[in-house]
Amino acid sequence: MSPLAERSLAALLAEIAAATPAPGGGSTAAVACALAAALVEMSAGPPHERAAALQARALELADEDLTSFAPVLEAQRLPAGDERRAERVRTALSVASETPLAVAAVGCEVAELAAEVARGGRPSLEGDAAAAALLAEAATRAAARLVELNLAGVPDDVRLRTAAEYASRAWAARRSAAGA
Repeated sequence: MSPLAERSLAALLAEIAAATPAPGGGSTAAVACALAAALVEMSAGPPHERAAALQARALELADEDLTSFAPVLEAQRLPAGDERRAERVRTALSVASETPLAVAAVGCEVAELAAEVARGGRPSLEGDAAAAALLAEAATRAAARLVELNLAGVPDDVRLRTAAEYASRAWAARRSAAGA
């Protein structure tokens, strides 16, 4: 399967809209991060090496997320009476949380970069930087929510606090870049 970044926008949208498990919320959040990073790079006056690196990482995560939930679905297909089922589902959900957590980290950093550019960049590009911050915040919050859903059965998992912190920082960056 070709990387998501190599597909046309129309093809990507059709794949997301299809009644299949992937691409889903995680890949879509990662693509939104990549779009936000591209806007940061443009509004900062290319080249912006960190924004470009975050864009590339977001696209890698979009592809990684395509298969990250498959083990969960496989474990859920085990018979309800199978004594291994609960542990396999729990383990698969834990592993599946890693990719959206990484997306949230990228999105948070993109939002913070966008805020810096919005505050200190060219006034004519402030709207683009603000749009980047808004997109990055949304992607971060979406990815953090996926982590919350995956780890709902493990309320003391440190990744829940980490995801919430990324979302909070992205929110603060967006407020700085785009106002309330």
